[in-house]
Amino acid sequence: MGEVKLIGAWGSSMAWRVEMVLKMKGIEYEYVQEDMNNKSPLLLQYNPVHKKVPVFLHNGNAIAESLVIIQYIEETWENGPSVLPKQPYDRAVARFWAKYFDETCLPAMMKAWTAGDGREKAKEEAVELLKFLDDEVKGKKFFGGDTIGFVDIAVSCGAYWCGIISEVVGVELITKDKLPNLCKWIDEFVNYSFVKENLPDQDTLTQVFKAIFLGSAAK
Repeated sequence: MGEVKLIGAWGSSMAWRVEMVLKMKGIEYEYVQEDMNNKSPLLLQYNPVHKKVPVFLHNGNAIAESLVIIQYIEETWENGPSVLPKQPYDRAVARFWAKYFDETCLPAMMKAWTAGDGREKAKEEAVELLKFLDDEVKGKKFFGGDTIGFVDIAVSCGAYWCGIISEVVGVELITKDKLPNLCKWIDEFVNYSFVKENLPDQDTLTQVFKAIFLGSAAK
């Protein structure tokens, strides 16, 4: 299927999404490590609009945005498990929830972590938005049913990265009393052997987030 490259950065949850799908499908690829503090000409060439990772290169053609990349991989390679449902309606629903998490939940969560005096209100708003995902995964092992699928990969940031951020900043968003189904899903997801083997080191990621969210206080 030609040359495949992935431009990513260590610890990036968005690049991790793409790597997981590539590994699930057994697709050989070259990983290009990017320094986001000193962006390379390669990254600026292939993603001049957003100037961020991940960027997926297939036979020299560049694709940006993790969810778009995953859908491209799904449509291009038939080998390995499918991460999107077979039925058009189910696919549309999966795309909806993945987009909902990225465009609605993540900004609200970030606001809760960074808000000053309005932090408690921002926290409540974020939890209310996450309740829709909590209802969606109720009674399921994964969002994709018995196997990891598109929505699970999309919400993976909430399963691992967001937990570390919450601990660093002292604002816990996903709790058993407010979001019991999401908590159960997180436990299933992060302990799933394939996922667990490929998660970035927690201690290192903690230090990265301390530098980002706490700045000089982390030194």
